[in-house]
Amino acid sequence: MRPVIYGYMRLVAGRADSDEEARARAELASYAASEGLTLDQVFIEHVRSSESAFHAMLDALRRGGVKNVLVPSLWHFARLPGLQETMRQHIEQETGARLWVIQRANR
Repeated sequence: MRPVIYGYMRLVAGRADSDEEARARAELASYAASEGLTLDQVFIEHVRSSESAFHAMLDALRRGGVKNVLVPSLWHFARLPGLQETMRQHIEQETGARLWVIQRANR
């Protein structure tokens, strides 16, 4: 059985169409499969939403046996490199999960 990985992405208001979301999900699933992982739940942060997908993902990581998170790029956490690294450390330290990044460069 292949290890499970969660996905996380942030969609910008006005650009958050279903095609963009479908492409991003397919990219996450393809990358996970190439690494021998199975993509499970994808947490999607909608910038104008009152609910936090990031916090929901952290809660899911704390509850279950999933210890991997996949993002298309660190830009999906924040635009500032220092904040990106802080969020990475928060995930790893708070949940013990490993963060996988498809692209190191900004999207």
